[in-house]
Amino acid sequence: MRPSKREADEMRAVSFERGVSKHAEGSCLVRFGDTHVLCTASLEERVPGWLRNSGQGWVTAEYGMLPRSTGDRMRREASSGKQGGRTLEIQRLIGRSLRSVVDLQALGEKQVTVDCDVLQADGGTRTAAITGGFIALSDCLSWMEARQMVVRDKVLKDHVAAISCGIYNGNPVLDLDYAEDSTAQTDANFVMTGKGGIVEIQGTAEGEPFSEGEFTSLMGLARKGISRLVELQKLAIS
Repeated sequence: MRPSKREADEMRAVSFERGVSKHAEGSCLVRFGDTHVLCTASLEERVPGWLRNSGQGWVTAEYGMLPRSTGDRMRREASSGKQGGRTLEIQRLIGRSLRSVVDLQALGEKQVTVDCDVLQADGGTRTAAITGGFIALSDCLSWMEARQMVVRDKVLKDHVAAISCGIYNGNPVLDLDYAEDSTAQTDANFVMTGKGGIVEIQGTAEGEPFSEGEFTSLMGLARKGISRLVELQKLAIS
């Protein structure tokens, strides 16, 4: 039995609240159970130096956890003068995931930065950030379309979402919360598009190596979960 009493293929309650930031061109507060992440998308009329005069835009991301997003207060990374390795890894993953469904030529020489700030963490912060970050990005592109800057549906090629899976107490399960994530024998994150394309898979055996059959089971759970997340994204955006 899972600590949350959920079935093996049952996700936590997922919700998207759009337009939560007064100033950002796109924003979304995403909740995966008790994991809450504020995603804001900001437009800049510039691109990194290596893209200047290329006619191509850029989508990037930044990620951070607020000091009391966890049980004990964490020190702000800004106070130490640098970001940690985990933070850098996660924000690069978010950026790669969002760019996988963006036509950067259709975006033009503009940059959209998606900031993902973890307000409360209970496992799966990176998957929530990717899934909610997509909605913030979509709303930013709609804002731009209303001002005749882009055609949203030409820039966005597909949906993208992410979900965690793992082997907990010997059983493959979907959408791990912290109680499961901290003791799982295998922990994996799957990023996929609405059409079922695989963007990235991160999988680690924390104890015993996992088998090909177990990986296939995790993949099946991930496809089911991401299909549901894309449905929820479409409902939220519509």
